[in-house]
Amino acid sequence: MKGSEQPRKRFIDYPRRGRSGRRRWLPSWRQQLGVSAVGAAGFAGLFAFVYAQVDIPDENAAARQEATVFSWADGSQMVTEGAVNRQNVTLDQVPDPVEHAVIAAENASFYSDSGVSLSGIARAAVNMAQGQDAQGGSTITQQYVKNTYLSQDQTLKRKVKEFFIALKLDNRKSKSEILQGYLNTSYFGRHSFGIQAAANAYYGIPAKDLDPSQGAALAALLKGAEQYDPALSEANHRRAVARWKWILDREVETGLMSREERARYTRFPEPRDPVTPTSQKGQTGYLVDAAKKYLKSRTGLTDRDLARGGYRVHTTFEKDKVARLAKAVEDERRRTIDPKKRAADAHVEFGAASVRSRDGAVVALYGGPDATRHFANNADTAGVPAGSAFKPFVLAAALRDTAPEEAVAAPADAPAAGAATVQAAVPPDLYEGLVTSAHPPFVAAGRRLGLEKVRDLAIEAGLHKASLARLEPTFPLGTSTPSAIRLAGAYSLFGNDGSRTEPYSVTRVEHDGKALPGLAPPAPRRVLPSEAALVVKQALQAYAGKALPPETAAKLPRGVWAGGTGPRDRMRSAWFVGNDGTGGGLTTAVTVFRAEPGAPRLLPMEGVGGDPRFGNGIPPRIWAAYATG
Repeated sequence: MKGSEQPRKRFIDYPRRGRSGRRRWLPSWRQQLGVSAVGAAGFAGLFAFVYAQVDIPDENAAARQEATVFSWADGSQMVTEGAVNRQNVTLDQVPDPVEHAVIAAENASFYSDSGVSLSGIARAAVNMAQGQDAQGGSTITQQYVKNTYLSQDQTLKRKVKEFFIALKLDNRKSKSEILQGYLNTSYFGRHSFGIQAAANAYYGIPAKDLDPSQGAALAALLKGAEQYDPALSEANHRRAVARWKWILDREVETGLMSREERARYTRFPEPRDPVTPTSQKGQTGYLVDAAKKYLKSRTGLTDRDLARGGYRVHTTFEKDKVARLAKAVEDERRRTIDPKKRAADAHVEFGAASVRSRDGAVVALYGGPDATRHFANNADTAGVPAGSAFKPFVLAAALRDTAPEEAVAAPADAPAAGAATVQAAVPPDLYEGLVTSAHPPFVAAGRRLGLEKVRDLAIEAGLHKASLARLEPTFPLGTSTPSAIRLAGAYSLFGNDGSRTEPYSVTRVEHDGKALPGLAPPAPRRVLPSEAALVVKQALQAYAGKALPPETAAKLPRGVWAGGTGPRDRMRSAWFVGNDGTGGGLTTAVTVFRAEPGAPRLLPMEGVGGDPRFGNGIPPRIWAAYATG
């Protein structure tokens, strides 16, 4: 009886009865269809659950911005920026061609899509799986959500929230409302949020007056102003022009512009020069510029991040020293520079930087007469040859190359003896040549050592490779063009036992109450044996004794040392780099040059300030006034 009973039917026939081999383990088409249906239902349920759980945040609360604050070294506030340069406009105040340019550049399917990009979130998931940022193509709606409701974090979690909020927003707001919000919240560079601020920043006009070509140029900035603001660099200009052309062509391709109209736009609409906010008048704008440059190099923060606000930037700048340096420069300018009396005094520029030798902190800058009128930062400029102020690096290279091993290894408690041994290994005319600004010994030293050794030491001392001149016979005479910041920082090694520290201008940055990583003070690095550094310092002390008037030297501490251009220099700049001799005190570089706006070359220095010696007497006087002020 039992043998004739039929086996009980299973709810799921798997593994499949009546099949053998591989077929026994292959699901039937009904089973496959069932699994797919269950999976789809589960996914739909999960999607509905997440959609229901994610709410649109309060727009006003999320979009409220806080200024970025820059502080002096003592903690007092220097300047705030980033929270005010926005003027909201309605969509009817934005010309249609400008809207078309933005849509063509950022989201051609804007008016027909559901506000989200599935491929974008999929790309973000893949990037996260590969350990990269969760970046991916976003629609205009998603970008608006990110700008207005969420943080700028590149994480998959933020990307998923952005996706669902964008879906809801697309159902609740019209496309016109979303586009208007996007145009008012997007960052265009130059501290400008929104199309109205951008139109003023780049073209000096309201958004309603933008033409289609200007609109395409501004739309290019949405990809990243750091890369597409044409005023920042030649490479930026090339990228901006290429993207401007692409956007106009894309408008034709998507039917937003006719070919006939496109043919009218053949010349890139050059924006006006950047205008510094008036809150950064005087030296403040130059200080902020230097701090931002350092900050971006160490943390990866961008101008866009800082302009969004909420950062607390603590700098190394000392308010009293900045004021004292500016007074020393301006007093000397008023006393000696008179373009109405001498043609040689036209277009005279001053730049200076003061660095604390023991740790590399930049305590003061002089970038120009006013950052709101003179935009180039003369303390951080390139293109001004160092002249004889470069010669200490040649002497240092010779000392490092020729010093006997026993001198290099001399005990620390016998530096004078070690220095004498090192100096004995160097031709005396090179030492004396530094004191008297003679040229032939340094040309000969370059041939003897090899110019590569001089170049390598200069780079190790802290001069940027890009600022160094071609390796020609005149290279040791200072044809290189380091900035005042770099030259002051590099000189510090001569008074710091042969060690140097990278110049820095920011000590700490906080955001949302947390300190950002990557801003620990730079560590010192040994470049020269201490005995070799002492020899250079002794030569620079002798130079200072000759370069500074006796009445000035009498006001200064003992041990002052300096380098600079001299009466034999015929270059188009004058320099003085001095240290006040107070242990790890301040090393300050001062430069004077002539530059006509828009001209590619510096002007001659003969007769500047009535000085027949190429203006070489001006920088030492500025330095002395600063050091004794």
